[in-house]
Amino acid sequence: MTATPDTSPFVVSFDWLRSRLGTPGIRIVDASWYLPTQNRDAEAEYRAARIPGAVFFDHDKIVAPDSSLPHTLPDAATFALAASRLGLSDTDTIIVYDGPGLFSAPRVWWMLRTFGAANSFVLNGGFDAWKREGLPVETGAPQHPAPATFTPDFEPNAVTSLEEMRAIVESQGAQIADARGAGRFTGAEAEPRAGMRSGHMPGARNVPFTTLLDGGKLKPVNELRQVLEGAGLDLDKPIVTSCGSGVTAAVITLALQSVGHRDNALYDGSWSEWGGRDDTPVVTGEA
Repeated sequence: MTATPDTSPFVVSFDWLRSRLGTPGIRIVDASWYLPTQNRDAEAEYRAARIPGAVFFDHDKIVAPDSSLPHTLPDAATFALAASRLGLSDTDTIIVYDGPGLFSAPRVWWMLRTFGAANSFVLNGGFDAWKREGLPVETGAPQHPAPATFTPDFEPNAVTSLEEMRAIVESQGAQIADARGAGRFTGAEAEPRAGMRSGHMPGARNVPFTTLLDGGKLKPVNELRQVLEGAGLDLDKPIVTSCGSGVTAAVITLALQSVGHRDNALYDGSWSEWGGRDDTPVVTGEA
């Protein structure tokens, strides 16, 4: 990669990807996903236009089939089968993008790395900006990818369960970084999912994922560090990331990894699980 000391080693630029379009061993994934309030259909947009050669990763389908929660991480075999059908190998260099820049793409970047695809990166900027800059776009019906072999190597320490989260909250054994907006974090705004409590886990720190971005791109490493530390996080101690349903928590994970923090995990159930129960502690107001 072409990272500088102030650029995350986990993102690639438009120029980097444009110069390598069609290169064997480089796979491109459209990982766009939107909230209902955003009024965008990710799969329909993909079918209409995409970066040449991109395949579509469906956040709502590549999940644990028996989970009642949205976006639950599947087991290794389920993920490997889905990735293989998308033409992805664990040894490929995989570039993940979404529409706005860094909204849902980091979630798939995190999933790929959690299952052993170490050469996975996020496109810094997003497809909306790619189109605005007049870069190559493929239109019409996408071609079906040739199947590949994805051999998973699951990293269990990358993900945190409900039981582990309960213990963390009780013991304060790790810091909690919540990517939701301030209104949802404090409880001033209602959750978008019906019947869900507002507020945050005791001890959590609010790091709205948008504070880590600038125009659809990840901020420089020194600025990421300032945002994370400014939110009250000690970068020398363990951190668990969380959000509404496990998607934008990965933006914080990306930022943490970018500044060299390695002792972090993502709470997969996130607020959909914690706030949707009646036996988990919830507090409101500022942290």
